[in-house]
This record gives sequence, C-alpha cells and structure tokens, in this order.
Amino acid sequence: MSPTLIYLHGFNSTPNSVKALQMTDYLAKELPDIQICVPKLPNTPAASWRAIQETLATLGDRKIGVVGSSMGGFWATKVAEEYGHKAVLINPAVNPHYLLQSLLGPQRNPYSGEEYLLEPKHVEELRLLGIPVLQHPERLWLLQQQGDEVLDYRHALQFYHFARTTVEQGGNHAFTGFERYCAQIVRFLQL
Repeated sequence: MSPTLIYLHGFNSTPNSVKALQMTDYLAKELPDIQICVPKLPNTPAASWRAIQETLATLGDRKIGVVGSSMGGFWATKVAEEYGHKAVLINPAVNPHYLLQSLLGPQRNPYSGEEYLLEPKHVEELRLLGIPVLQHPERLWLLQQQGDEVLDYRHALQFYHFARTTVEQGGNHAFTGFERYCAQIVRFLQL
C-alpha cells in the first residue's frame, strides 16, 4: 500500500486551501507514489474528530504522516499523540476553545458558503478533545511565523517547546512561502 499524507485544513476552511493544493501539486510532480488525503472536516469539533478517525480507519495500516494548519494543527497534534503518526503543524491553534468562545453565534464558511451555528457546547467539545500536555513531542515539527495575525505565535512556541521547531519572522496566518517546505515535510514524516 502506498504511504499517505493526510492534510487537515483549518477552521472555516476547505480541502481546497492554498497549502493543501500546494502539497498536492508537489506530491503529484515529485513523489507520485505518495497518496494525499485531504478530508473535508465538518464545522463542529466532535464531528471533525469523528471524520478524522474515520479517515484514519479507512487507510488501515499503511504508512501515514499528517500535516495540519491552524485548527488542522490542533487536530494533527491529537492524531500524533493518539495514533503515533508524525505530524507537521503550521501556525497551529493552541487551546482553540478560547478563540472559538469569542466567535459564538452564526457562522458562514467563506470558502464553501456553508452556514451553521457555533454554540457553547462546541467550545466544550473542543476543550475536552484537547491535548493538555504533549507526551510525544518527538513526533512533531512546528512551522511557525511570527507575523500570524490570527493566533499569538508565542502560545505555540510555549506548548510545542520540546518539538522540532522552525520559527520565521514576518509572514502571516496563511504561512507565507509554505511551498518551500514541501520536500522537508515529506522527509520529516518519513513517507
């Protein structure tokens, strides 16, 4: 079975995010023997985690590596801790339940147009799904840009301080120049 890279998109994003497409293009051109899986994650936390678990179950025992951006980084961390796969985290959300608390109410995914209601129960789901302390930081590589306008990069540096870390000045939440890291990501994931 072919090794598989799972790319997990962020909150209010889609499988067609720029970084997911850049990773897909890189693999298609340079390493076509590696499959890429970019699941469409539901809008609420418990449903997202179930979708990720179902994706992992369908892939069976093949070699898997995970890449996650923003909220996808939160999920990739959980996959690394609970399933033992290596993961690369791009400007990851740390304790995202605090961020979502300020976003309660009607939501509209700007990319898919989907509308839904973000409720207090969803914030609690996210809190309960979190990893309070990393047990296996050696499985993780943090890619962080200090210019992230959505998340405070210092939270990620503190939480992932024992993981492999690359910090760049400037940049933004989308991680400017992500395509520069595609080859290194595949090597780190040992796919």
